[in-house]
Amino acid sequence: MSPMGIRRRDFISTSAIAGLALKFGVHRSIAKTDSNRSANSRIGIGVIGLRYQGSVIAHKAQMFGDIVAVCDVDRNVRDQAKAAFGSTPHSAEDYRELLDRKDVDVVTIGSPDHWHTKMVIDACRAGKDVYCEKPLTLTVDEGNILAGVVKETGRVVQVGSWQRSDERFRLAVEMVRAGRIGKLQTVAVVLGKNVTGGPFVPSTAPAHLNWNLWQGQTPDTPYIEERSHYTFRWWYEYSGGQMTDWGAHHIDIAQWAIDSQPVEILGKAKMPNTVNGYNVAVDFEVLYKYANGVTMTVSDSGDNGILFTGDSGRVFVNRGKITGAPVEALQTSPIAREDWKAYGNDNLERPARAGKLDAIVNHMGNFFDCIQSRGTPISDVASQHQSVSTCHLGNIAMRLGRPLKWDPVQERFLGDKQADTWLKREQRKGFETV
Repeated sequence: MSPMGIRRRDFISTSAIAGLALKFGVHRSIAKTDSNRSANSRIGIGVIGLRYQGSVIAHKAQMFGDIVAVCDVDRNVRDQAKAAFGSTPHSAEDYRELLDRKDVDVVTIGSPDHWHTKMVIDACRAGKDVYCEKPLTLTVDEGNILAGVVKETGRVVQVGSWQRSDERFRLAVEMVRAGRIGKLQTVAVVLGKNVTGGPFVPSTAPAHLNWNLWQGQTPDTPYIEERSHYTFRWWYEYSGGQMTDWGAHHIDIAQWAIDSQPVEILGKAKMPNTVNGYNVAVDFEVLYKYANGVTMTVSDSGDNGILFTGDSGRVFVNRGKITGAPVEALQTSPIAREDWKAYGNDNLERPARAGKLDAIVNHMGNFFDCIQSRGTPISDVASQHQSVSTCHLGNIAMRLGRPLKWDPVQERFLGDKQADTWLKREQRKGFETV
């Protein structure tokens, strides 16, 4: 049995991941956190957060090893997960119990956004490699802290911004950076509307949910059903609405192509003030100016996706299509292999066929490939800190409603101490990110 938990013939015969096996090959070894572990043993995976996307990434990770422990603050979700994985993994309510286990080598994190940074930091310090759902952070300052810990511990961290592993988005970025639309001038990103609602009625938390642990570092508030599980993203306490939900995908791709950092931000939006109601911005638009002169708008209205406009062409891309005259021109004028510019990760193959860059079939596969090589994943902490920080800056600009100047090196606003106060949030005692 391969140390990745899949035999070569089984790996290649599995149609869903055959392309990945042929592309990256089969892993021959893997860095273990426990030196007593046999070199031929299967990798142990611990899963933190099992609802919605947390379950999806856990099942993808299971292709590469064994789920040996699961954790969720909702007992019902834990019980369902144990049954779904077809085994008997250890079950925990508190993720720290999972991190203490020596049979856990790798951790996947699918918790609500406000828990991501602390869980990743604690996992890295416990000697685990980590796959964490996007967005990586809740605030800009969290990203600085997290980047330092990842560097200090040397752990591999992949963020679930999987559009970086999708053929359409990778091709769009490469075309822009290869000059196929001329000099890039503007980018228009459409994310979709934030959900509105409320007031909602406080109640007693159900017995199967540890509401105190679910809240973590955020302010202690009476339980409201709509605050938890999927709808947490419409509360600024726990997330950032579409700016950090879809934005962690689309703004990441846009910024990858722009290849620069924002220096000016202007946001406008309506801020709901319903007591016990959703409170992220509605009817929003943010204008960013980048250090290289490119401007980007991010709004909630229009065709979801990213439109790149240069002085000699345009390309539009979303999860269903990539369009524009430069795309059609690839049939007769493909991008040469040596001209691909966007990919700084040497562990990734990047062959060009008919002007298209082969997609990484499985974003999770890139993570496990990097665990073996100790290389840098396609959605690493450095790039994702920059991308989600741009999302956070947009939310801050919308709340303040005035032009802001940003220093991307110092990661502070210029001459605006009030704006600087929004770069971090007060954390509840006992749950601080340290």
